[in-house]
Amino acid sequence: MKDKKVPAFAGIFELKMPKMGESITEGTIINWLIAEGDAFEEGDIILEVATDKVDNEVPAPASGTLVKTMFQAKDVVPVGEVLAILDLSEEVKKSKTLNESKAVPSSAVENKAKTKRPKPVQQPTNSNSTSFSVNNTNTFFSPLIINIAKEHHISFEELARIPATGNEGRLRKSDVFQYIEDGRPYKFAQAVTQDPTAYRIPQLNFDKGKGKVIEMDRMRQMIADHMVYSKHTSPHVTAYVEADMTNMVNWRNANKVAFQEKHGERLTFTPLFVEAVAKAVKDFPNINASVDGNNIIVKEDINIGMATALPSGNLIVPVVKNADTKNLKEIASNVNELANKARENKLAGDDIKGSTFTISNVGTFGSVMGTPIINQPEVAILALGIIKKRPEVITTEKGDEIAIRSMMYLSLSFDHRVVDGFLGGSFVRRVADYFEQFDSNREI
Repeated sequence: MKDKKVPAFAGIFELKMPKMGESITEGTIINWLIAEGDAFEEGDIILEVATDKVDNEVPAPASGTLVKTMFQAKDVVPVGEVLAILDLSEEVKKSKTLNESKAVPSSAVENKAKTKRPKPVQQPTNSNSTSFSVNNTNTFFSPLIINIAKEHHISFEELARIPATGNEGRLRKSDVFQYIEDGRPYKFAQAVTQDPTAYRIPQLNFDKGKGKVIEMDRMRQMIADHMVYSKHTSPHVTAYVEADMTNMVNWRNANKVAFQEKHGERLTFTPLFVEAVAKAVKDFPNINASVDGNNIIVKEDINIGMATALPSGNLIVPVVKNADTKNLKEIASNVNELANKARENKLAGDDIKGSTFTISNVGTFGSVMGTPIINQPEVAILALGIIKKRPEVITTEKGDEIAIRSMMYLSLSFDHRVVDGFLGGSFVRRVADYFEQFDSNREI
């Protein structure tokens, strides 16, 4: 009679931090995949551990139950330290097997055996786009992965870009959490490739420092996503011109009181800016556009968005609709109403929709000039700097003279996919011309 085979592991077992390289002395626990009290099979992944070189999975040496975890996620543990206490006794394994056989009907087991895994779908690649080397070719996602994706607003397309470490290319929960912790580097990638020579964003561990931690509010998160998306989508080019604002400044200073008495509206510089920009947009309609794939949509309406600060410090872009069809009094009325709503946090959804071109008056904050980020899906945005008096050389009937003039820098950021240097430069120059050629004898 043959002796009964003794299992390699039995009874209480200490699961220790493994040595994961010659120079590795410690590892960071990413997360526990088995909770205290849960049973597992031999080879199941108990936890995931990260080092400064690679991430590792720690498998179960045999079937059993996790009795106690000694550390939490994100704890740094020296090599050889006990990570968890496992019960690998035969009774546990038999009990687990019996419970599973009772819980799962034989018909369910048969159906599971007959179920085929969905065929992996290869993601399209574009040789003209920036590629990222990822190893997720299996686009079958478990309900758990889908729930995590919904919670973090991750699309199926983005899930397909996340490097997968599971068997047969399956995406695991730890893959998704690590991807989120890394800042979602493939969020706006244009293509996925399996080319091993393709560039991959380095996974760098930066020292973020210590200090007061302030959680972004919902609007700040949306602004951040919108700005990052814009920079990833549009190749930004910025053109600069300088405008002599003296005529406009003098006229506004001389007429702002009379304008308010006559029309009941404050006359700031913003309505004058909106009026001039709308005229320039009519001269160069291709600047009033958006991109849809390989198509350029030139908008019929000219709706000027104006970046406005909220009491919270966040920015929002209320919109002056059909600005080219309105007189100065109507534009001033719209601008004042929208600015008041913004200050009182009373802007409605319709107030911030439909802009086709945006201006940002960075001079309000004392900035000489700015390099604004395009308000998607538009193709250009104009920043207006502070109006500042400077000595300038001007041409008069007597010849060149030095005079004190009110000067301002204009900077236009444009999407170089559809706006070339000629259009962008000509447009911003035309806006400056309208500023400089302002009729100082204009009636209010």
